[in-house]
Amino acid sequence: MIIQGKITLKKGKEHSIERFHPWIFSGAIQTLEGAVEDGGWVEVKSYKGKVLGFGHFQNGSIAVRMLSQAAETPSQNFWVDKLSAAVTLRAAAGLPASSINAFRLIHGEGDGLPGLIIDLYDGVAIMQAHSVGMHIDRHAISEALQRVLGEGLKTVYYKSQSTLPGKMRSADQDEYLFGMTAVPHVITEHGNKFFIDWEEGQKTGFFLDQRENRKLLGDFSKGKQVLNTFCYTGGFSVYALQAGAALVHSVDASEKAVALTRKNIDLNGFNSNYHTSYAEDTFDFLKDKKDQYDVIILDPPAFAKHRDARHQAVKGYQRLNMEAMKAIKSNGILFTFSCSQVVDRQLFYDTIVSAAIQAGRQIKVLYHLAQPADHPVSIFHPEGEYLKGLVLYVA
Repeated sequence: MIIQGKITLKKGKEHSIERFHPWIFSGAIQTLEGAVEDGGWVEVKSYKGKVLGFGHFQNGSIAVRMLSQAAETPSQNFWVDKLSAAVTLRAAAGLPASSINAFRLIHGEGDGLPGLIIDLYDGVAIMQAHSVGMHIDRHAISEALQRVLGEGLKTVYYKSQSTLPGKMRSADQDEYLFGMTAVPHVITEHGNKFFIDWEEGQKTGFFLDQRENRKLLGDFSKGKQVLNTFCYTGGFSVYALQAGAALVHSVDASEKAVALTRKNIDLNGFNSNYHTSYAEDTFDFLKDKKDQYDVIILDPPAFAKHRDARHQAVKGYQRLNMEAMKAIKSNGILFTFSCSQVVDRQLFYDTIVSAAIQAGRQIKVLYHLAQPADHPVSIFHPEGEYLKGLVLYVA
């Protein structure tokens, strides 16, 4: 890589970087030397001239995303070293495993690579850039993936048309950087099978972050009537049926999502008598369903992606959970989640408490849930914890 320029921070603004936080905000910059373009590599120095590290520059609130917090210029093996470290972390977490061949390989700041997501689906790597710098470096990252994963890598697909800043987006942004594999592609998760369509599906094609929470659902599903709302590809539905649920209903407002759920139910060989899917709004569906379900899963999309939408998101979570609490059978189990990063764990918990008060039900917390080990959170960047969940017992 080429270091395009040097950034000097204002006096006192080096403290967060010295505590290994990976972001430098535009207001912290004293001077910018050199012809630095969006996405270019820059050296970052303190007010006194101490080299604090290197990162991608981008015009915006977050001006630099730190990729190295060492004084030495990153070597030519930078990407290989970073990817190798991520592989080692996943191996420590038991991934891949005999029954799991899909997991997140790179989780942005959690792996020291802000702006980059890579999901690995049985040899198919789906790469998403959330910053201009990662977009520019995509080919170098793909080459490093090939070196690190070797023959185990079949394909690298770049899917960033919807995640890059608006000025960087184009209709032909998504492309194969290496190889090509038939779509859809079948992966295995705790022995369950799922179709993955990275070209047409949401995000990278599947929500890997709920893997362990789906497994936990199985412990509560045998012989039960289960409702899976916002079902998308039917992940929770498949796990419930695998565990012996008496009946599973899957609900999503998207006809396309409901079709994906049906395909995954069929893929796993389940009797259609035990499963029905509905293309319907969850709020509407819950209106007349009192005392029908023993287990309800609420896994909505992010109700708020920005702080200015947080208040409305909280109201949405409150209403959704209240309706589910009113509808569920006595002694029922409610799995409820938020993936909105701007709604932190305490705010989510408080919102669920408010919903319980409005529902008038006696409720106990059985589990606090989070994202799995392949979505690591840097202890220096707590903002990386985005998935919050509760398992509730509703008396």
